[in-house]
Amino acid sequence: MEHKNVMRAIRNMEDAWVKLGQLKFEPTTYTDSQGREQPCYALTKTESLYIATKFNDEARAKLVLRWEELERSQAMGGFQIPQSFAEALTLAGQLAQANEEQARALALSKAREEEQERIIEEQKPKVFFAQAVETSKSSCLVGELAKIIAQNGYPIGQNRLFRWLKDNKYLIDNPGGENNNVPYQQYMERGYFELKKSVITNPDGSQRITRTTKVTGKGQVYFVNKFLQELRMQNYE
Repeated sequence: MEHKNVMRAIRNMEDAWVKLGQLKFEPTTYTDSQGREQPCYALTKTESLYIATKFNDEARAKLVLRWEELERSQAMGGFQIPQSFAEALTLAGQLAQANEEQARALALSKAREEEQERIIEEQKPKVFFAQAVETSKSSCLVGELAKIIAQNGYPIGQNRLFRWLKDNKYLIDNPGGENNNVPYQQYMERGYFELKKSVITNPDGSQRITRTTKVTGKGQVYFVNKFLQELRMQNYE
């Protein structure tokens, strides 16, 4: 409420106050934020509470709570009690704003702590898995990789994983062709895959060479983390 409206309300309520045998409100002045001298009233606590009945519930509640706090502070040598109703309302507003800022700061701090805890929990599978696999020299089949990914929280089977690897251009998709399921060269060079070649003897005595795609320890860590990241993104949606 604007200061001039507060002053008008106080003047309008003064007659009823005087009829009850009370003194007229004491007029005084104060200097506003622009250095101008403005009229106001120096009201006692009782007079302030009487004037507060003119305003809405929230304004009254703020005023009562502010008076109580300032009286406690004064008893401990803290703040001085306001000398006017307008000052009391201003202080009540400042208190409310300070409380809101403190609540926002606490909420932000709590959110940060929860985010840190979430990151730590999410990193646990990676740390455990990386320690067990990253230094390992053994490779695994794509079907075995699917089981490892599923054990880390992302449900997927061998066929789905093969399809995903082909759709995302990790493996060549050429059904019936010699290079079907063979890794693209760039991912071989990154150390994610290796090809195991075997010589098989046919019933007629002829021989043929087969190539089996295997996922290295480095590749296992890479794909597990990639699917866990996708799982986190799904949980955010």
